[in-house]
Amino acid sequence: MIDRIKQTRMALVSARLLGWLQQEMAPALLRRRIIGAAVIASLLATIYWLFIASDRYVSEAHVIIQRTDLAGGQSMDFSSLLGGAINGSRADQLLLRDHLLSIDMLKKLDATLNLRAHYSDSQRDPLSRMWFQDASMEWFHRHYLTRVSVEFDEYAGVLLIKSQGYDPKKAHAITSMLVREGEKFMNEMAHDLADEQVAFLEKQVEQMSQRTLQARQAVLNYQNRKGLVSPQATVTTLAGIVAKLEAQRTELEIQRRALQAYLVSDHPNIVQLDQQAAAITRQIAEEEAKLASPGGRTLNRTVEEFQRLEMEAGFAQDVYKTALIALEKGRVEAIRTLKKVSVLQAPSQPEFALEPRRYYNTLVFTLVAMLLAGVAHLLAAIVRDHKD
Repeated sequence: MIDRIKQTRMALVSARLLGWLQQEMAPALLRRRIIGAAVIASLLATIYWLFIASDRYVSEAHVIIQRTDLAGGQSMDFSSLLGGAINGSRADQLLLRDHLLSIDMLKKLDATLNLRAHYSDSQRDPLSRMWFQDASMEWFHRHYLTRVSVEFDEYAGVLLIKSQGYDPKKAHAITSMLVREGEKFMNEMAHDLADEQVAFLEKQVEQMSQRTLQARQAVLNYQNRKGLVSPQATVTTLAGIVAKLEAQRTELEIQRRALQAYLVSDHPNIVQLDQQAAAITRQIAEEEAKLASPGGRTLNRTVEEFQRLEMEAGFAQDVYKTALIALEKGRVEAIRTLKKVSVLQAPSQPEFALEPRRYYNTLVFTLVAMLLAGVAHLLAAIVRDHKD
C-alpha cells in the first residue's frame, strides 16, 4: 500500500515536471534557437559582405537618340514640338534598350571581351560569379542581366546604361561597346528600312514609267486613228464657222426684208437672197451635224474620248513625277545617318567599387533576419496559446 502511494506521488511529480518543461522550458529553448539562428545568419552575412564578397566596379553612360530626318514631312507646330519628337525618341530608346539586353548583344560582347571567362573567374567569390564558364546561353544571359542594366528615364527622356565588372577596365569596355554597338544597330536598322523603301520605290517608278508611256501611246494612237491632232481645237473652229454662217444668214434675212418693202416676192434679187440663205442654212446643218447628232460618231464624242485619254495620261505622268521625287528623297535618306545616339555622359572610368554595397546589405540582412525571427516567435506564441 505504501509502495503504491510512493509510485503515485512519483508519477504526479514526473507529470508536473514534464508539463513544466513543455510549458516553460520548450518555448524558451525554441525562442533561443530562433534568435540564435537569426544572429548566426546575420554574422555569416556580415562576414560575407564585409570580407568575402568581390568588388564590382560600375561604369555608367547616359545617351539619347536623335533623328536627323525631322524635316522629312513632320509638321512643326506647337503640339508636335511638345509631344511628337519625345514620343518618337521614346520608342527608339525602348527599342535600343531591348537590343542592348538581348542575347545577340551578349554574343557580341562575349566574342569581343570574353565575358564568360570574366564573369566565371574562380578568383571571385562563388556567390557573385558565374559558377561554370561553359554554362548554357540561358544561364549566361540571366547572369548578364544581373550585371548590366539599361533603364529609360521617362522624365528626362534619357537612357541610363550601367555595366558591372570585376575590374575598372572591363566595366568601362562593356559600357563603351554597348554605346557603340547601340548606335550601329539603330543606324543599320534605319538604313535597312530605307533600302527596302528605295527598292519598293524603284519598282513603283518602273511601273509608273511603263504606265505613262502606255497612256501617251494611247493618245497618239487615237490621234492617228481619228486624223486629228486636237479634237478640241477642231470643235472650236467648227463652232466659229457656224457662228459666222449664222451671222451671214441673219444679214441676208435683213436684206431680204428690206427689199420686200418695195419689190415683189419673185423679184430676182429676193430670189437670189433666198437661195443664198438656204445654202447657208444647209451648210450650218452640216457643220452642226459634225459637232453633235443622235447617231453618235461625232466630234463631241471624239473630244470626250480624247479628253479622257489625255486625263489618264496626265494623271499617270503626275504619279510618275511623285514617284520620282519620293525615290530621290528615299535615296538621300538611305545614305545618311537617320538616327544618332548622342552621348550625354561618356562611359565613366570607375575608380571605386560601388558594388556590392557592403554596409547597406549587411544592415538590411540583419534587420530582415531579426524581423523574421520575431515573426516566428510570434507564431510560436500564438500556437502555444491555442494549445492551452
